[in-house]
Amino acid sequence: MCHYPSCAEPRCRLHDQSCEEAISDAKNTDGLTYRDAGVDIDAGDALVEAIKPLAKSTARSGGAAGLGGFGALFDLRAAGYADPILVATTDGVGTKLKVAIDAGRHDTVGIDLVAMCVNDLVVQGAEPLFFLDYFATGKLDVAAGAQIVAGIAEGCRQAGCALVGGETAEMPGMYAKGDYDLAGFSVGAAERGTLIDGSTVVPGDLILGLASSGVHSNGYSLVRKVVERSGLAYSDPAPFAAGLSLGEALLTPTRIYVKSCMAAVKAGKIKALAHITGGGLIENVPRVLPSATRAEIDAVGWPLPPVFGWLKEQAKLDSHELSRVFNCGIGMVVVVAAADAPEAAEILRAGGETVHSIGRIEARKGSEPQARVINADRAWPN
Repeated sequence: MCHYPSCAEPRCRLHDQSCEEAISDAKNTDGLTYRDAGVDIDAGDALVEAIKPLAKSTARSGGAAGLGGFGALFDLRAAGYADPILVATTDGVGTKLKVAIDAGRHDTVGIDLVAMCVNDLVVQGAEPLFFLDYFATGKLDVAAGAQIVAGIAEGCRQAGCALVGGETAEMPGMYAKGDYDLAGFSVGAAERGTLIDGSTVVPGDLILGLASSGVHSNGYSLVRKVVERSGLAYSDPAPFAAGLSLGEALLTPTRIYVKSCMAAVKAGKIKALAHITGGGLIENVPRVLPSATRAEIDAVGWPLPPVFGWLKEQAKLDSHELSRVFNCGIGMVVVVAAADAPEAAEILRAGGETVHSIGRIEARKGSEPQARVINADRAWPN
């Protein structure tokens, strides 16, 4: 049959050509399609279909966790809130994505994306409710995209929040071949009057540190420079992690602290929480302290994970720079009253955390720094 809609003959009388000839002529015109410009709508549709079950797996009370609509709805009352305050965060994965791209592994960076957002919610005592992502690339690779979103869904399950939507943008000319970028957006809630702001922190309070899973998602511009200078490939064995390639070790996803910390928050045992991201221990802890207090953090209180020892040695970093760039093995700092420290630590350990006693809050004198790491040169020798 002729493919021209006005024809119904095996050989079109009107055009005196067969169906195959008509198709050939159509392809030889000067007309352009969106695919000719580098955007494959069919690939985008295929990705949406592939990730719908992943989104559904994150469903929770208050949200349906489905994809495909123009917007997502969330019912705060159905989620159990009477008079909620909403808290919103946004973040990305940073240049850790380059490690994933160069190593050809895309299944963990989605967890990083969720972690960087929801860990910022929990420090304010807010329960993460839902999450949206933005995935941009030059040419859509459906298989890689599905791996990325599978990681996002896994992160949402760990945090207990629903993946309610997102955006996939195929933008030829904006990204080099194989490159992509991720951004995440999360909304959480707390009942009015229950948010944590650090205002009750006083000298004499104790500082607990929750172990990180590794470098998390900060400092990767320096990490990549170290790898470049070392001459190692991401497929080579990791010098600091037996049984793993360098790429696998450096792509260990950011730990999500939501469920353990929310349990301690709901028990009334937390005065302040600090998510240790860019700026390390030195710059993140002061963000949650009253101006008249300071954090004395003792590096003897926890072991420095091998990855940081390797980075320190390879880059010849001094201890101050190390603690100013990286989490150094502490992904979340918890400030508690001295009397509450044993129970808080027990709750956190029951939630799966490795808990270290790493310091105390002291009175701040004048304009001295609000956080310092002591004994680092003794605890973290080259």
